[in-house]
Amino acid sequence: LYLHAVTETTLRVDTSRGEKLRINFDVTFPALQCSIISLDAMDISGQEHLDVKHDIFKQRIDAHGNVIATRQDAVGSMKVEKPLQRHGGRLEHNETYCGSCYGAEESNEQCCNSCEDVREAYRKKGWGVSDPDLIDQCKREGFLQSIKDEEGEGCNIYGFLEVNKVAGNFHFAPGKSFQKSNVHVHDLLPFQKDSFNVSHKINKLSFGQYFPGVVNPLDRAQWVQHSSYGMYQYFIKVVPTVYTDINGHIILSNQFSVTEHFRSSESGRIQAVPGVFFFYDLSPIKVTFTEQHVSFLHFLTNVCAIVGGVFTVSGIIDSFVYHGQRAIKKKMEIGKFN
Repeated sequence: LYLHAVTETTLRVDTSRGEKLRINFDVTFPALQCSIISLDAMDISGQEHLDVKHDIFKQRIDAHGNVIATRQDAVGSMKVEKPLQRHGGRLEHNETYCGSCYGAEESNEQCCNSCEDVREAYRKKGWGVSDPDLIDQCKREGFLQSIKDEEGEGCNIYGFLEVNKVAGNFHFAPGKSFQKSNVHVHDLLPFQKDSFNVSHKINKLSFGQYFPGVVNPLDRAQWVQHSSYGMYQYFIKVVPTVYTDINGHIILSNQFSVTEHFRSSESGRIQAVPGVFFFYDLSPIKVTFTEQHVSFLHFLTNVCAIVGGVFTVSGIIDSFVYHGQRAIKKKMEIGKFN
C-alpha cells in the first residue's frame, strides 16, 4: 500500500474566468441521413454557432451500421455548366460567375455561387427555402437528388466544439437553423418530409480531457423514437474537475450528471423542433483530485499501529487461554478431593 499512490479529493469554489469548454461527442443516428443533420450551439451570453462545420465529421452508414463514406460536411457538388448569372443571363466564357442570392443579398456586390451560399443568405435573413428546385444553384448541384440518394441511410457525426464556459446548449436537428421573431427555428421545407426519426446512440460524450477514473454517464446510451415527431432533451450539470497525477501533471477536465426528457407533438400540432438537444449548466463547485504517495512517517505510524494491535490481540487471546486453563485445572483438582 505504501508503494501505491492514493488520491485525495477536495471541493472548492470555482473562481476561474474566461476559460473555454471543450465538448467531445460521437453520436449515431440510424434513421437520419447526413445531408439533413445540422449542429448548432448557443449560450446564455448570446453567442451562437449555427450549422457548425469546423472540426465536425459525418459518416454515412447503411441499415446495418456499416460505414459508406466519410466527409467533412457538404451537400452536393458544384457543377459549373452555364450557370445562371445574377443579372439573369447564362455564364459566358469571358465572364466571372456571380450567382443570384434570390433577394437575400446584403449588398449589390454579393454573389451566391452555390446552393449552400443561397441557403446561408436566406438563413441570415430569417427566411426558409421552400423549393430548392426553384434555385438554379441547388438544382444544378442536385440538392434534392442527393437527399433522395441517401434515403434509408443513417449518419454517425463526431468531432468537438469549443464554447464559452457558461450555460448553453448544443443540438443535432434536421434543416438549416435561423432566427425568426427571436425564436430559433429550423428550415424543414426543403426536405419535403412529414416526420423525422431522431432515434440515436451516444457512442461518446465528454466535457474536457480524459482523466483516470472518470465516468461519462451517457457513453453508449441509446434511445429509440416510437412517435412520429418529437424532441429528445438531455439536461446536464457539468462539474469542473482538476486532476493532478503523481508527477505533478495537471489535467483540467469536467464530470457531469444528466437527466432526460422526451417532448412529443401534442394533438397533431407540432410543439417542438425535432432533434436531440443537450442543455448544460456549470456547477459553482470544483472537484480536485490529487495523486500523492503516503508519507513515510504516516506509513511508520500505521505499521506501529498494526504491530501494536497484533500484540494486543495476541495478549488477550493468551490471557483468555491461560485463565481458562487454570480454571479447568482448578475444577479438576476440586473434583479429585471430593
